[in-house]
Amino acid sequence: MSSGDEDNDDMWQECEDEGNEMDTPATTCLFCNEMASCADEIWRHCDKMHGFNLAGIKEKHDLDCISFIKMVNYIRSKTVSSTSIVNLAEGSNAPWEGDEFMMPVIPDDPLLLYDIESLEENTTGASAAAACTPNNDDTVSLSTQAYQELLHRLQETEQKASLMEQQLSRALEDLGTTKSVAQKILMSSSDGSLDKLPLQKMSEDEDQAYFDSYGHYGIHEEMLKDKVRTESYRDFMYDNKHIFTDKVVLDVGCGTGILSMFAAKAGAKQVIGVDQSDIIHQAIDIVRENGLSNVITLVKGRLEDIDLPVDKVDVIISEWMGYFLLFESMLDTVLYARDKYLVPGGIVYPDLCTLSLAALADQESHSSRIAFWEDVYGFKMSCMKTCVLEECSVEYAKAECVMSSAAMIKCIDVSSVNIKDLEFSSEFKLEALRDDICTSIIAYFDIIFEKNCTKTVMFSTGPGSEKTHWKQTVFPLRKPIALKKGTCLHGKVSCSRNAKDTRSLVVTFNIDGERIKYFVN
Repeated sequence: MSSGDEDNDDMWQECEDEGNEMDTPATTCLFCNEMASCADEIWRHCDKMHGFNLAGIKEKHDLDCISFIKMVNYIRSKTVSSTSIVNLAEGSNAPWEGDEFMMPVIPDDPLLLYDIESLEENTTGASAAAACTPNNDDTVSLSTQAYQELLHRLQETEQKASLMEQQLSRALEDLGTTKSVAQKILMSSSDGSLDKLPLQKMSEDEDQAYFDSYGHYGIHEEMLKDKVRTESYRDFMYDNKHIFTDKVVLDVGCGTGILSMFAAKAGAKQVIGVDQSDIIHQAIDIVRENGLSNVITLVKGRLEDIDLPVDKVDVIISEWMGYFLLFESMLDTVLYARDKYLVPGGIVYPDLCTLSLAALADQESHSSRIAFWEDVYGFKMSCMKTCVLEECSVEYAKAECVMSSAAMIKCIDVSSVNIKDLEFSSEFKLEALRDDICTSIIAYFDIIFEKNCTKTVMFSTGPGSEKTHWKQTVFPLRKPIALKKGTCLHGKVSCSRNAKDTRSLVVTFNIDGERIKYFVN
């Protein structure tokens, strides 16, 4: 082992030691004043002293993480007896179903953080133990039924062990490959530093699939009907005609040509629209139909692969934004155009973009995503819960469910940003505006047309603003987090390109010591 490995091991050990030294809040029993240092001790106490077996209650009422939280808060708020809970009929409407029981009774209640999903009632083990009969010669006699149960459990354990060995073997192979690649990069680095692994370049056919998706008319209809988006671009150009009068304008990713036509009407002497998708054939007809062929020239192709009919342009316009602002990496092409074609002092619009986060309290949506997998056409698919909660979604978040202040995690000045700056990490702090339980983190962006403008134009894709086709990007938390008004949720978010698909993103959150990776694709 190298000295560097030893240093890393020491570092991890120090982190673990520091974590072990942190004070753990005492846990109070649900039915009496008994306190313990951890939740497991309380559940054992509840079982022994109050006849409240959590595993049995979970199975009887089919508790998931949301209904478990509600049950704990219901018992604490109503101070009911364990007998009343135990005697509830199976399948009956639980008295804790109301959303009012999502509110913690005890601040930072450790029982609310208990992982109910991982709890399994070992009824087989209990029945087998009851069937064991000790003999005087230190041997144990088993009934036939108990023997069969134990044999079945042993076979299941062997199968799981075999599967884990296979997974471990594959993981070790992957680790060996990673180490080998890292060593080669380290050896080839002139200064001995570890350079970033290169992204895998997409083939022409793979990238063409992206452009083909914009050849369908439906997506352009959706974008044109987005009044917030389209009217913001129009108002920016019509209200700031001095920026376009007698100028040469480049429209990157022109689509149907709507922005090119706005620029022509704003006074541009020449507009060049570029698009690789087949929609450009319709755009040519649209430009001709509106009598603008003498001003607008449309070119089909990837901007990086073609030659423009001019050497330089005065202004670049583009609607390049994707989900989570950066999805699809179209900004890369805009920056390429800026560096190659823009005259000194020229401007790219929109010129400022910000990306922000907020905490969302939507127990109904979060619970429904989990509960669906409990009964899929009569079959349980519980193993899917974790997978589902690690996938982000693009949807309209309810404005009334936003429970925190916003935190800006990225600001992009398109006039000066570099491609490498589009991969980033940022710490954030979300202050709770009310007592509630955070179930997801949402992301949205704001777009600003400002530089050299006599009238600034901006729009937001946030949940409190008029709806856009971008909606919001929702990142569901594996475990909801209870927050009191005025307290802050601290975390760190990282955004990088997917090495296998450079137009998609990998977004990683570190919150309360938990790391969750999401794919935006």
